[in-house]
Amino acid sequence: MEVQMRIIFLFFVMISSATDEVKNLTGAEGGSITLPDPVVELGFLSLGQKPIAMVTERKITILEEIYKDRLLLNSNTGLFTLSGLQRTDSGIYYIDSKKGRVFSSSYKLTVYESVPTPAVKVTSVSADSCTLLCLVEKAEETSLLWYKDEEIVNQSSSALSLPLTVHKQDFSSSYRCVAANPAENKTHAVHVTTSCSGQNDTETNTRHHMIGFAISIVATVIIILVACNIKWKHFDKTTRKTHGRPLPPNPQAGRRLPCETSSCVGVALYGQSLTMTPVPRSGFRGSCDWDGRIS
Repeated sequence: MEVQMRIIFLFFVMISSATDEVKNLTGAEGGSITLPDPVVELGFLSLGQKPIAMVTERKITILEEIYKDRLLLNSNTGLFTLSGLQRTDSGIYYIDSKKGRVFSSSYKLTVYESVPTPAVKVTSVSADSCTLLCLVEKAEETSLLWYKDEEIVNQSSSALSLPLTVHKQDFSSSYRCVAANPAENKTHAVHVTTSCSGQNDTETNTRHHMIGFAISIVATVIIILVACNIKWKHFDKTTRKTHGRPLPPNPQAGRRLPCETSSCVGVALYGQSLTMTPVPRSGFRGSCDWDGRIS
């Protein structure tokens, strides 16, 4: 049956009238494309010289296995739709209608990679302007465009990123980054006032945190230095007292001791025998007080 259909197809191709000018069609991987000319009663669809489908009385017969479940015919309109597009589907397609409305048309289909969705980030903010950067993960056959309202203000082909500087007086305008190829486009809209103000607030908060952190470190260092200084002064005072002051009072200090004519004899701390200068006290003849001085 399939062989017979191919023979019939070749026969009609030989007697078909001259085709119209080739029309260009584009599609994206994974998408679908509908050929605009209908075949209702009898006709064929081919890719180059290879027949891929035959239509009889609004019913389609698929002649190539790879098009099963992907090539459909709308029985009401007679239009072919090819879904699940692949890069290998690119080529010139021919439609030959042999009954009813008789015609022959051709289409050049080009299937492109699906356009990546663009992302936008803020790279710098100043008092007068804000710089935005539009990015895509891959750029084969993809163009990047910046729109201000409906006007293109910056564009680049096959680039992974595209910057845009927006001045403060233009913050209220509408901006969007578009990634596009001949088959499709994807858009990322940007609210400049919100995006740039938020970034500015973030940077301000970051600076405040850094300043606060620096102040904390300085205060900590000052406290440590003051504490060390106090401790050193205490240590120095203690050391000087230990090496330069008189020995600690003898336990006998304050006691009245027998007194000779010119001196008072007592026992000093650590068992030393010392001669003390008498300090006569009123009303206490024949005695003296310990004054802690070594004579």
